[in-house]
Amino acid sequence: QVQLVESGGGDVQAGESLTLSCAVSEVVWDYRALGWFRQAPEMEREGIERDGIACATSRDGITYYAASVKGRFTTSRDTAKNMVYLRMDNMKPEDTGVYYCGALCGLGTAIYQYDDWGRGTRVTVSS
Repeated sequence: QVQLVESGGGDVQAGESLTLSCAVSEVVWDYRALGWFRQAPEMEREGIERDGIACATSRDGITYYAASVKGRFTTSRDTAKNMVYLRMDNMKPEDTGVYYCGALCGLGTAIYQYDDWGRGTRVTVSS
């Protein structure tokens, strides 16, 4: 059963850093990739779209990033602990939103066809 539990969100000031964690069930490593997605406040109201921002292939850990976060965010994993991380540096107010991890890879805003979203973790960046 696919289970993903996000944590680590909070309130930060612009320019600060934050690391999010995602605890995953072992079966998740059988999926091709693990990704991070976020819903900005306006997306949250509609509840459907998400913005794919980072992902890593499960087999060899190759990473991909959306242009909006490239150079500032880093995704990593610890397979022994069944954990995936998103390190966010030099944060900006536009990074505000609810962050989700998922057993899929996607970059950009879309309605992702995926049924195993967790509850997410909220990040607020103040200017």
